[in-house]
Amino acid sequence: MSRERIKRELPPVQEHIDKLRKVVEEGNYYGALQMYKSISARYVTAQRFSEALDILFSGACIELEHGLVNCGADLAILFVDTLVKAKSPCNDETLDRIRSMYKLFPRVPVPPHLVDVSDDEDVQNIQESLGEARSRVDYLTSFLRAAIKWSAEFGGPSTGYPELHAMLGDYLYTECPELDMVRISRHFVRAEDPEKFASMLINFMGRCYPGEDDLAIARAVLMYLSMGNMKDANFMMDEIKRQAETKNPELSESDLIQFISYLLETLQRDALPLFNMLRVKFKSSIDREPLLNELLDEIAERFYGVQRKNPLQGMFGDIFKMMG
Repeated sequence: MSRERIKRELPPVQEHIDKLRKVVEEGNYYGALQMYKSISARYVTAQRFSEALDILFSGACIELEHGLVNCGADLAILFVDTLVKAKSPCNDETLDRIRSMYKLFPRVPVPPHLVDVSDDEDVQNIQESLGEARSRVDYLTSFLRAAIKWSAEFGGPSTGYPELHAMLGDYLYTECPELDMVRISRHFVRAEDPEKFASMLINFMGRCYPGEDDLAIARAVLMYLSMGNMKDANFMMDEIKRQAETKNPELSESDLIQFISYLLETLQRDALPLFNMLRVKFKSSIDREPLLNELLDEIAERFYGVQRKNPLQGMFGDIFKMMG
């Protein structure tokens, strides 16, 4: 059948949307999922992308509203895939739809890792809850990573639309059973919201193990600086100090935090010798995490033109690009 004939024979899209909504409301979630996929594919084949997007958006929202995260996420990801096929620009209308789908992903309190339970049933319930939380995070991550990549390719900033990074960073922080602060920070430094990032780090200071707080702050500042973003690096550090004065977690006065303070002052002027002296003086603190040295190498290249000796270094940005 020719594409033109398919285009002529397809019914108004609202008929499909209403019919499929009833299928979902009758409880046939997985049957509806397959129907959403097959019907939207027909509109894509006919290059009626706008209508295909209407179907997929409706389906993702309805499935998510009924608690079917896997089904809703599948359709949300297919929605983004269709944006790419249609070469749809990154604009407010589409971003509003992405926001709407994102808000429907459930947020469920995650049970604590270290709980004193002796009952086998309680242990099993906790394990199941943690498994479900990991699945929700994986589904949401796949959806927003695709959206970030689309936004970067079709009119947004080269690193992706900032708000999408903020959404993903926030969900990873609040919903993931195992916090990966490196991964979370990579998104927040691209979110253009250092005040929110500072608030998240203050919250982390109140729940992390000793010695993790200063490392998280230093890593975040260095990530900003490796991108050449002095403004947000300084703003976030000042905001953390301000918030720490009014809340319980006190800002650590560790050697690593001292190094960050000195570094921010040093980078405001042409002072490569002082930069190198600081790296030597605080070497033991910097060596607590290999990523810190890599970020400092990127900072040296960006601010002082120092070329890396090892061409394999600088993987921070490359890895992030591969992550979408």
